[in-house]
Amino acid sequence: MPQVLILACGALAREVRDIARLNELDNVTLDCLPAVLHNRPTEIPDAVRDRLDRDADQYDRVLLGYADCGTAGELADICEQRGIEMLPGDHCYEFFAGGDTWQGMHHSDPTAFYLTDYLAKHFDRIIMDGLGIEAHPELQAMYFGNYTKVIYLAQTDDPDIGAAAEAAADRLGLAYERIATTYGDLAPAVVEISRGSRHA
Repeated sequence: MPQVLILACGALAREVRDIARLNELDNVTLDCLPAVLHNRPTEIPDAVRDRLDRDADQYDRVLLGYADCGTAGELADICEQRGIEMLPGDHCYEFFAGGDTWQGMHHSDPTAFYLTDYLAKHFDRIIMDGLGIEAHPELQAMYFGNYTKVIYLAQTDDPDIGAAAEAAADRLGLAYERIATTYGDLAPAVVEISRGSRHA
């Protein structure tokens, strides 16, 4: 089995660990960058380059545990330059839901704001504090004034996370919907590269 580095967004840490454990992928090393970088996506590429420069050449394969994530194709360029792979889609909502399902959801309801397990659990820190809404409540209308609902894409059946997602919708004054996705396209991407069946 190849030695694999998965360099991922911190918002995916639990899911990647779960997938590796459930599939007995002892050859995987997971390293995560701070999830709060998603509030400043222009900083993600440099953070990825810095981490890859450190010791990525010591691994047989590298999977970048990001989708495009607002980087305007820059992460894809890094992967092409370095001969590594990345997750499919524009963002984690897409690969959790599955590409075709996501496209249908997004086109049918473009005014939805999406949460994952991670964002539901850390809503106050990442959204309310991270976007400055806690300190400046007037920003809430600027950020969320055009949304009509929160859609929680649930990776688990944890009732506490579900309650947190519903509370987030209530705090934003938006309707609430829950859709169970489990790990979506993340699981096969992790398993296939870790078992050597994907090619950069």
